Amino acid sequence: MAELAPSLLAADFTNLGEQINILNEEKIKYLHLDVMDGHFVPNISYGPSIIKQIRPLTTMVFDVHLMIDEPERYIEDFADAGSDTIMFHVEATKHPHRLLQQIKDLGCKAGITLNPGTPLEVLEYLMEDLDQILLMSVNPGFGGQSFIPQILNKIKKCRELIDSSGHDILLEVDGGVKTKNVKSIVDAGCDLVVSGSDVFGPDIRNKIHQYYKLI
Repeated sequence: MAELAPSLLAADFTNLGEQINILNEEKIKYLHLDVMDGHFVPNISYGPSIIKQIRPLTTMVFDVHLMIDEPERYIEDFADAGSDTIMFHVEATKHPHRLLQQIKDLGCKAGITLNPGTPLEVLEYLMEDLDQILLMSVNPGFGGQSFIPQILNKIKKCRELIDSSGHDILLEVDGGVKTKNVKSIVDAGCDLVVSGSDVFGPDIRNKIHQYYKLI
């Protein structure tokens, strides 16, 4: 069964503890953490200090998505903050294979993120070292964007690539995921769906229930 990973970026940061507690009570397994530096993407979010502060509040898997230039400079900080999985953009580093090893050496699972326009071919020599692949279904940097429908075919092809590799790799999709399209995303082969603004609305519990009925 696919899992839902609510994106903390869309949460009410003035009421963060209570909202995380709702996710705990609803037995959410993954919390998606979007880190933006204002350079790789045109927005700034939060860093390892916030992740470290909320780590004691939950046992959810911290699914950390780094949208930053030169991620290799900061991996240790995010591992020390309590990250479980660290994903970086293949477009943001010159040496993705080395960076995957660096993440694993710090005791975290390692993943690569692809922008919508980045082809799957960049993954082929990295499959043995991947725990997770994150496909962006919007151009990263802002919440609330619309899902790019052409990404459904990319999800299907990535699923085939994973299955043919023989490796246990989680396939994640992030961007424009709503209750109206989540079933088609899961049917295409996604294991983990990220949703932010559609989850953190006026009735978080009801929205979570809607998602799990669909996936």
